[in-house]
Amino acid sequence: MSPEALREIARNMVETVPQASALGFKLHSIEPSRGSILTPWREDLVGDPDTGVIAGGVITALLDHACGLATISMATDSKTPFSTATLDLRIDYMRAATPRADIIAEAHCYKLTRSVAFVRAHAYDGDPADPIATAQAAFILKRGPVA
Repeated sequence: MSPEALREIARNMVETVPQASALGFKLHSIEPSRGSILTPWREDLVGDPDTGVIAGGVITALLDHACGLATISMATDSKTPFSTATLDLRIDYMRAATPRADIIAEAHCYKLTRSVAFVRAHAYDGDPADPIATAQAAFILKRGPVA
């Protein structure tokens, strides 16, 4: 798959899937085994109006989607197309997001077996070395024609 084709598939996944679209996700970057997504701060995504911090559920969805994106990006190395779904997702929250800040989630699919992909990710709002949360995930792969 060409880099242009991968980018188009990634943009479609990130910006047109209904949940991702509703949360305002934007493709930040994509390359084989890696993907990142930006969610711009919006008032309707705030969990606590007194703090102005994006809700933890939005960060969970962002990390899950970034992990799926990194998994799908592995299709460039696969001879058989596949679809994917979250099998397991563990998230460790380390701190509150910065008020009124955009958040980026970066994910890396570090192992792809015949039926499962293993992914790590982190979400941050400024310095990637100071994450809001990290994730460890497994995704089931369904091989064959993707509808």
